[in-house]
Amino acid sequence: MHPAWYAAAATFLALIGAAAFRSTPGVMVEPLHAEFGWSIGTISGALAVNLALFGLTAPFAAALMERFGVRRVVAVALVLVAIGSGLTVFMTASWQLVLLWGVVVGLGTGSMAMALVATVVGRWFVARRGLVSGVLTAGTATGQLIFLPLLAHLVETDGWRTAAVAVAAAALLVVPVVLAFLRDRPADVGELPYGGTAEDVVEPLRSGAARLAVGTLAEAARRRTFWLLVVGFFICGATTNGLVQSHFIPAAHDHGMPATTAASLLALVGIFDIAGTICSGWLTDRFDPRILLLAYYTLRGVSLALLVPLFGADLDASIFAFVIFYGLDWVATVPPTMALCRQAFGARAPIVFGWVFASHQLGAAAAALAAGLVRDALGSYDAAWYGGAVLCGVAALASIAIRRQRTPVPTTP
Repeated sequence: MHPAWYAAAATFLALIGAAAFRSTPGVMVEPLHAEFGWSIGTISGALAVNLALFGLTAPFAAALMERFGVRRVVAVALVLVAIGSGLTVFMTASWQLVLLWGVVVGLGTGSMAMALVATVVGRWFVARRGLVSGVLTAGTATGQLIFLPLLAHLVETDGWRTAAVAVAAAALLVVPVVLAFLRDRPADVGELPYGGTAEDVVEPLRSGAARLAVGTLAEAARRRTFWLLVVGFFICGATTNGLVQSHFIPAAHDHGMPATTAASLLALVGIFDIAGTICSGWLTDRFDPRILLLAYYTLRGVSLALLVPLFGADLDASIFAFVIFYGLDWVATVPPTMALCRQAFGARAPIVFGWVFASHQLGAAAAALAAGLVRDALGSYDAAWYGGAVLCGVAALASIAIRRQRTPVPTTP
């Protein structure tokens, strides 16, 4: 077996470890509100900090991977997740929630965000790039699938502190796997990229991490394609991590649905997310990525617009239909967005994608905070769901407005 597949497998497990914490916020909002008396808006503010740093860290993490290697950066990131999650069991004030849940874990998970997927795929694969990016992106959904029902059960039976410790342990368990199997480049094991030749080898970008990240942003910001991708991915984050992942469980609870049932539905989204993302990767290898993004955002907007009447105390076919439909579309946007970055920005594509992903998480942070404030002010989440549907229409238009480019733009480090 080509060693590229071992690198992909180790990356997949690292993303699962990161997803363990990403699954936690939705099941901990109500317990924290009940124990400490913090408002939903206050807890959502800490979540917004986490989501923002999760995204803003990504381009610098991609540059750090160029400077210090993928393996070291990912191992340190997993340890940060474990520290931040583990120490939350001792917190007594809301500022500690912001520091640990928001800052420390945000930095850790941000270092294992989609920039990691772009880096590994860009270095190790030439053939099957779209498919592999889809599989690795599905790692986040797999983590959600594994941990969300477990964490919801732990919160209900043993309390939220037990769930926080479980997340810390999961992150630490992945560290030895990363150190053993994740190599920085194919040349480290005497191989060429999978399906590639010597001309496909991606040479290191020799520069300081911060200077490389900021310089790449300055160069990309002069391109229309970059800003259209940013708009689309900002809305993508707002309508997935920010809105649905953070507030689906408390919104369903408002309508009488038990939190564990809502958590199981959100985990079911993860099952179909895996299938949808892998299928999207396969489609990206064969069709125009712009057309795929147009379809994904349009369908997502329609599903959000139809969600409000589906909530209720009992499960029925309609809510399952939403879960299946939304799950297939959850992060299907990632493979075509990566492909458009590679086409437009060449060797700097992983770092450019890191900045695009930063906009994704800024959108998630804005939506997480806004939805919490809407709930506090209006007593329901209805306006947040309808607002998300409108934003999806904007993302669809931005995606199709990207000019088609048949060959990558050459970039000089």
